[in-house]
Amino acid sequence: MLGTLTLLLSCQLAGELTARLLHLPVPGPVLGMVLLFAGLLVRGGVPEPLQETAGGILRHLSLLFVPAGVGVMAHLNRLEAEALPIAAALLGSTLIGVALTAWVMSVLSRRGPDAETGNGEDAP
Repeated sequence: MLGTLTLLLSCQLAGELTARLLHLPVPGPVLGMVLLFAGLLVRGGVPEPLQETAGGILRHLSLLFVPAGVGVMAHLNRLEAEALPIAAALLGSTLIGVALTAWVMSVLSRRGPDAETGNGEDAP
């Protein structure tokens, strides 16, 4: 378990260093997850110890939201002052995300292998 935690944190550190050194507008942990994903693709699967450790972390994921909740409470005055722009950004990004997802799905469903049959099943 210690080895897999070290692997996960090393990927996060590598992502953080990459983001900071290259001045990328992407969070370091996201780049770390991409690095981990690439490594798992090269390996051809997820090792059992990594699955167990990730499962343990996911079982206690709710504890990781405590610091975020404390941060919200600490900055409640700022959130109240900027409630309208925050709400507009949330609503706008949600609508754009839903519309873009629907558009991509419609394009992909027309291009899929079952587009000729139109029934969603593979033809014999």
